[in-house]
Amino acid sequence: QVQLVESGGGLVQAGGSLRLSCAASGRAFSTYTMGWFRQALGKERAFVAAINWNGGRLYYTDSVKGRFTISRDNAKNTVYLQMNSLKPEDTAVYYCAASTGARSGSPYSEGGYDYWGQGTQVTVSS
Repeated sequence: QVQLVESGGGLVQAGGSLRLSCAASGRAFSTYTMGWFRQALGKERAFVAAINWNGGRLYYTDSVKGRFTISRDNAKNTVYLQMNSLKPEDTAVYYCAASTGARSGSPYSEGGYDYWGQGTQVTVSS
């Protein structure tokens, strides 16, 4: 069982920045693909970004390219999402997810992830 705990959410004005963190339990973190998803009020959860086990492959949804950066520190069992130039449409609950490889699926798909955090709220005011 892998536990994921997100932190770093909050209220920020448009144009501002936030850094989300996701701390994972267990010894196998360095083997996982990690992802960030978000769910806005009244909408389905959607892919934001993902990173493979060693940080050599990064994946982003088009709407955040150039503004968000995903990274990881395997020594700290932590994945980060640096969010710059935030817009009101980035407002959502952000979820961290871990893919152990037990499920087939692309890094862009929820189905490929085995474990999820509880989410952290990000609110961007205009």
